[in-house]
Amino acid sequence: MRLTSQDTMSQYSTNFLLLPIPEYPVLDCVPNKIIKLVVLGGSSVGKTALVVRFLTKRFIGDYEANTGALYSRKFTIDGEQISLQVQDTPFVSLEDDTDNICCQEQINRSIYWADGFVFVYSITDYESYRVIRPLYQHIRKIHPNANIPLLLMANKGDLLRARQVSSKEGLQLASELGGTYYEVSARENCEGVHEAFQQLCQEVSRMIGSCNGEKRRGLHLVRPKSPNMQDLKRRLKQALTSKGKSATTL
Repeated sequence: MRLTSQDTMSQYSTNFLLLPIPEYPVLDCVPNKIIKLVVLGGSSVGKTALVVRFLTKRFIGDYEANTGALYSRKFTIDGEQISLQVQDTPFVSLEDDTDNICCQEQINRSIYWADGFVFVYSITDYESYRVIRPLYQHIRKIHPNANIPLLLMANKGDLLRARQVSSKEGLQLASELGGTYYEVSARENCEGVHEAFQQLCQEVSRMIGSCNGEKRRGLHLVRPKSPNMQDLKRRLKQALTSKGKSATTL
């Protein structure tokens, strides 16, 4: 069930934080639980833009090369304090003209670690859509019997004239994979991005709450240093300055 904006305001009280996490995070199916999401997809589909849009409500058009930053956020869902950890990742690509994927070892570690998965493709890039199915099959090899909460996000929904992937194709793929489908625009649709991520968080939270108090230990993940709020502010300032100079030139 999709959340309305009114539901979102009443159910989610957010406090944005960027914090390091322990090397061996422990997830308890009790209050103050940890929700771990990994964002996966092809090159230039807007993975980082979607994560930052969700966490800060801001849009940044240009990013440095993705090194796989980890973002943390604390909020309340259904009256319970939650610690959300979102792992951004480098891009996944297809090998030549095959349906086999090529991904870094860091991505495999993140797949082992995660509780929920966000698959992102661009509606303007059919190749990025083709990556999703073999990527899901790759995850199934790592988690053959696990329940996999999955969100399929079709980004760049504002670029309709450049569309290469129809909404029908996105819905069919989400149904095939057993996930929820959202067509969004990180640039123009903050509410849709929030709704998509929050619905996945709620699904993962309920799944964790049903595991009868058992504890699960994530794998040791070697991650680069997570960005802090000052870094995000620096990026925003650079983006705004760049836009201002472009406008002046024109």
